Amino acid sequence: MVEKIDKRHTGTEKIILDAARHVFIRKGFDGARMQEIANEANINKALLHYYFRNKDKLFMAIFVEVIQSFILSTVKLIRNPGHSVFDKIRLFVEKYISFIQGNPYLPGFILNELNRRPDRLVGIFKSSGLELDYFYSQIEKEIREGKIEPVEPEHLLINMISMCIFPFVGKPMINTIILSNSEKDFNLFMEERKRTIPEFIINSIKKQKK
Repeated sequence: MVEKIDKRHTGTEKIILDAARHVFIRKGFDGARMQEIANEANINKALLHYYFRNKDKLFMAIFVEVIQSFILSTVKLIRNPGHSVFDKIRLFVEKYISFIQGNPYLPGFILNELNRRPDRLVGIFKSSGLELDYFYSQIEKEIREGKIEPVEPEHLLINMISMCIFPFVGKPMINTIILSNSEKDFNLFMEERKRTIPEFIINSIKKQKK
């Protein structure tokens, strides 16, 4: 069962959630401690536990709010009739990478959650209102119009998502083996990915003139 999160947070709840976000960004989910979150929020630990009994419930409150906000903006992008498929690929990649850059604790948490409690995570995404039929139909339409090579919409979407998220999941390896183990270099690398991923995908599906 997916837990309902009341978006009308009290003032204290909002302070706690904002503090928790900062701690999760610095330490990740596993490294974050409730005492540190209480200190960040300038409250005592007992009050923190009054609002959120444990770290898992606190993180889920943040997770649901952040994911729903991202999905809402993604739905608007996908359903925008003024953008071509190529436009949407470029905009989605830029938006998705920026989203993960702003919430770097999410990829690791999602992977752990998929192993621990996949039903809860799947339920959150299913209840978020994300509808892909419009995007899939647009892809099929542009294939018929000769703008795009025949491609399965599901494969295109998974390629977009995986090419964006893998560098964050594999960051320790990428930073050590490929880059100079520098946070600055990794950030520059991801800014470049915002351009190179769309170029790679678009070039792979763009109908070539004979």
